[in-house]
Amino acid sequence: MRADFPDFRLGSVLATSFTGTLSERHGDAVERIPVPHRLVDWLAVYGLAVDSCTTAQLDLARELRESIHAAATAAAVQAPLPEPAVHVINDRSTQGRPAAVLTSEGKRQWRLGPASRVEDALSVIAADAISVISGERDGRLALCASPTCRAAFFDTSRSRTRKWCDMNTCGNRQKKARFHANQRRDPGPESPASATDA
Repeated sequence: MRADFPDFRLGSVLATSFTGTLSERHGDAVERIPVPHRLVDWLAVYGLAVDSCTTAQLDLARELRESIHAAATAAAVQAPLPEPAVHVINDRSTQGRPAAVLTSEGKRQWRLGPASRVEDALSVIAADAISVISGERDGRLALCASPTCRAAFFDTSRSRTRKWCDMNTCGNRQKKARFHANQRRDPGPESPASATDA
């Protein structure tokens, strides 16, 4: 990874991890794919390697990202899916040429051909979003409890009660804030020196 860009926030669900390339949407937004080669880097991390990316392809990727975010957010709160978002997801899903392959562990994996383009990788992300939003996969869509984040994430925990998109970022930040607020309210017992000075 290049040090001059924010780190990627990686998760186990492709579609919602992709929406995480723009984080803190309700605070100081952090764009994690600000230039085309960062999208190439992100795709490679998820096994969707492409040789290059143009500015126009980056724009297509961001449009898909925002459409997945809008549809996943609506699904998480059980609202109607926004038609423009559904249209973009469906278009991206049908415009690529990936192949589904079976791994030796019995899992489905997507494979891009040797001359694959960004559009092929985006079709995999769109297909993953369709499987998550449509309810085909075991889990539930939820929104991060962080007021500055509110990212849609796919909760596969046993109880389906996860609150944070990422415990290492949003969860820890909220726990630290709660701890510091409690410290200010209850400073603890007086020190022996201050008790004898009174």
